[in-house]
Amino acid sequence: MLRTFFRRIRPGQLIVLVFLGIILLGAGLLCLPAAARSGRPTPFLTSLFTATSATCVTGLIRVDTGTHWTMFGQVVILLLIQVGGLGFMTIACLFFFALRRRIGLRQRMVLAQALGSDTYSGIVSLVRNILRGTAAVEGAGALILFFRFFPEFGFGRALWYGVFHSVSAFCNAGFDVLADVDVGGSLCRYVTDPVVNFTIMALIVIGGLGFAVWGDIRNHPRFSRLSVYSRLVVIITTVLIFGGAGVFAALEWNNPNTIGELTAPQKLMAALFQSVTLRTAGFATFDQNALSDVSKAASDLLMLVGGSSGSTAGGVKTVTVGVILLSAWSTARGRTSVHVMKRRIPRQAVENASALFILVLLLSGLSAAFLSIADHVRLENALYETISALCTVGLTTGITSSLGTASQIILIVLMFFGRLGIMTISVGFMAANRAEERVSYAETKIMIG
Repeated sequence: MLRTFFRRIRPGQLIVLVFLGIILLGAGLLCLPAAARSGRPTPFLTSLFTATSATCVTGLIRVDTGTHWTMFGQVVILLLIQVGGLGFMTIACLFFFALRRRIGLRQRMVLAQALGSDTYSGIVSLVRNILRGTAAVEGAGALILFFRFFPEFGFGRALWYGVFHSVSAFCNAGFDVLADVDVGGSLCRYVTDPVVNFTIMALIVIGGLGFAVWGDIRNHPRFSRLSVYSRLVVIITTVLIFGGAGVFAALEWNNPNTIGELTAPQKLMAALFQSVTLRTAGFATFDQNALSDVSKAASDLLMLVGGSSGSTAGGVKTVTVGVILLSAWSTARGRTSVHVMKRRIPRQAVENASALFILVLLLSGLSAAFLSIADHVRLENALYETISALCTVGLTTGITSSLGTASQIILIVLMFFGRLGIMTISVGFMAANRAEERVSYAETKIMIG
């Protein structure tokens, strides 16, 4: 019976259900007394919140990761981050490779859905390259961080800190275990440290580019030979990172509560780190609540964009926003189709991009309004929190731990939707049994603008 169920279920539905199962398993493990340093079971809602945040690579937390959880609990969180970042099917393929078992058509279909691929051809090779690339990048990051932490913490803690933060950064999760030694929280202790800053930034950017872009860059090192999609990703990512850094440097240059007390080079590095971490990474080198209102608004916009499709990052994705802007530009010029780099973007892609952006704005706004009313927090801070959850960023103004039960559940749902994708869930379930349109209606004219 169970086999029949899994055969009938759609790939999108299977991904959603398995992710839900992983979250519940992780929550159950975190509830165990062995997972908490107090030796007492952690409340289920707190464990569920943490497991969802880890699996959905968000980084929002109710309890401090470094002080509340034991090594067992931290290992569970790290495994959830890795599975959530790469996708359960990618991890499953690792076991298929180890056991020398053939990956069938059904598995290839789920893999293609999970990785955002429109073809099954070469999907197994892509997974191999993803696993090799991930191991190489995370290993290099862990090694660099280990040597940086070793003089400060000794061999054992330096090794664990290096591995944990490398995986967390590459998967754009934003979890850290430094709070027991870091009074400021997250990476505030290392705001002036170039080794930690640039290593974490490199891991975030590489993880946020997307697996398809990796393969394209590997096969075509010259920028001009990359696909249109890969070129768009690289261009938009570069503009957002350095443009965002310039905005934060200008707005926060004299703010003593953020970067105002640093030297000029340190201010530029901190501004660059803030711009990069908003790509859904969730690390922080200064207090986010101390940002000016304009900086928070700019942060909201960057969090909404997020990383690229088929990556470890969340958000509405870089190319999605690019398509919306190109569509607006084409409409303003009186064109009926959208073009970029001598190629025409399908109308369906433009409609999907617009629908996704609107849905994200509506969910973020309505959820923020509820949090603001229910828990009496400022609307701007509530909006920062909901966008951070839905776009799987993990940055917070410090209100997460004070939210009530209903608000926590809302954030859990937002994180789940954000990681799997609103369109994936809607198409997989809401439209799973839709009938084909049998009636074609006459067009009508309406006024726009």
